Amino acid sequence: MTISGFDFGGGDMADAALALNQDPHALRGAAGNRLEMAIGREVRACRRRHGMTIIELARAAGLSLGMMSKIENGIISASLTTLHQLSRALAVPLSVLLKPSEDVRDARFVKAGLPTERCGTRAGHRPLGYVVPDAAGVSVDPCLVFLTDDADRPALRQHAGTTFIYLLEGEMVWRHGMELYRMAPDDSLFFDAAAPHGSDQLLTLPVRYVSVASCRPARKG
Repeated sequence: MTISGFDFGGGDMADAALALNQDPHALRGAAGNRLEMAIGREVRACRRRHGMTIIELARAAGLSLGMMSKIENGIISASLTTLHQLSRALAVPLSVLLKPSEDVRDARFVKAGLPTERCGTRAGHRPLGYVVPDAAGVSVDPCLVFLTDDADRPALRQHAGTTFIYLLEGEMVWRHGMELYRMAPDDSLFFDAAAPHGSDQLLTLPVRYVSVASCRPARKG
């Protein structure tokens, strides 16, 4: 017999009927919640590592199949008691099921061609995307710099944070404060951007390099 996309044998009829009627937890919304989804993914991963079907885990934890499916898909917020039942059925500490929710991290995707107000405003600088400040206040400004004439060489800069540059083509002398670094393809430099820095001489044109600058705003007070 098939109910809501699940196939049940005769022994699962009672679970199927219960799954259609039981809903002891409030629904969180169509898209679910990031925390519930993280816990659901970990429950599913643990179940699969144990070689258990969703029906077997539901029975072992004393839950209905409908409840089990909603938990794994992050549709509902399971109670602490329910999560404890699942941890016992999976033979893992409760913290294993909860930890992924603590490790959820943000990601920023920048589509090619989108405008930016960052390094693209300087001659020879093509933005590779701009990551706006995160929760810690750190912003990242990656650029591809292509210089074909000494007149394109930008003025020295300095700002709070750090910068990494990687030379792809050509040769140049890079200044960081009072220090000079002669750079050839595949050379890289990581430095404190608070000191004046920039290309001091362009030795072999064209010069092409990747620059990734990060900045944390100064603390107030």
